[in-house]
Amino acid sequence: MHIDHSHPMQRYWTLAAASIQAAALDAALELGMLDLLTEPASAEHVSAELRLRPAQTAHLLDMLWSLDVLHRIDGDPVQYLCQAQAHQYFCQGQPNYCADAWRYRRRALAHFSEQLGDQLNLDGPPIEPYVQTNATGWANAARVQIGQEQRAIAVAAARHAIACVPGADQARRILDLGGGPGLIGIDLVQCRPGATGVVFDWPETAAVAQENIALAGLSDRMTVIGGDLAADSIGQGYDLIWCSSVLHFLPDACATLRKMYDALAPGGQLVMAHAEIPADARAAARVMPYYLPMMLLGRRVTRAGELHQALLDAGYADVRGFDSDRFPMAPVHVLTARKAPA
Repeated sequence: MHIDHSHPMQRYWTLAAASIQAAALDAALELGMLDLLTEPASAEHVSAELRLRPAQTAHLLDMLWSLDVLHRIDGDPVQYLCQAQAHQYFCQGQPNYCADAWRYRRRALAHFSEQLGDQLNLDGPPIEPYVQTNATGWANAARVQIGQEQRAIAVAAARHAIACVPGADQARRILDLGGGPGLIGIDLVQCRPGATGVVFDWPETAAVAQENIALAGLSDRMTVIGGDLAADSIGQGYDLIWCSSVLHFLPDACATLRKMYDALAPGGQLVMAHAEIPADARAAARVMPYYLPMMLLGRRVTRAGELHQALLDAGYADVRGFDSDRFPMAPVHVLTARKAPA
């Protein structure tokens, strides 16, 4: 029989130490340390290649071993080897490389943790949740970090989610709404011979999607619309609209749901994926760390069931949903809904 002798404070000590674990992986990625460990190598070899202190390098490698990033091969000398999953996502040249994306997320969360008190303080800076203040920065992230994340994870997750929707494989006019680099929309069009597609995002980000469309050889079947989703037209006559983690950033989510409804062709399908706050505390613990920053900024993260009801209120039919843990960071709730046929 297993007996747990840990102190009740252990969970909170572990919580405090998590930032050290994340910083250790971040440092290793910044240094390119894992790229040196696609074959077994010693701490002495790694430190010599990267001009680091040998003893300190060995300690960092042991930390990465404890995080299941590395294998530790005992011997004289001890050697280290990248774990298969770490190699897949964190070593240069791999199809699913997303080390820059992980570091981007880690540093954004760390930055917020330092600002958290100011967001609560009545004397802190004013909260402006829906002001677009860094269009160029978001476009750059779409080109690099978000692009990596979509290639490695989100494209396959979206494909799986949409495959669960009856009739979605027959869509011939597709909108990737708030699509960032547009790789999900590109994949949806590529999987459907004869289909056409549109990617909508801020103008600077839509330009990144246009670059990716050209690289995919789809300029004759896809285009972009750059604009403000809260104010501008998104086009008309879509058989399928894909929308992921977009409603968090809009001042009137219900108005946006109605805009998407109006943009669908009769019988068209909306498929969207957003994090929601579950009613169960353990399930909520998988979501809250990633979305507390935007919630404290005044942005909307709905509780379970609220978006489902909002779709019904907006006039959609056949509203259905399921949870998915295939997307980056936290689990999301995928909702599908249909515009009534003519």
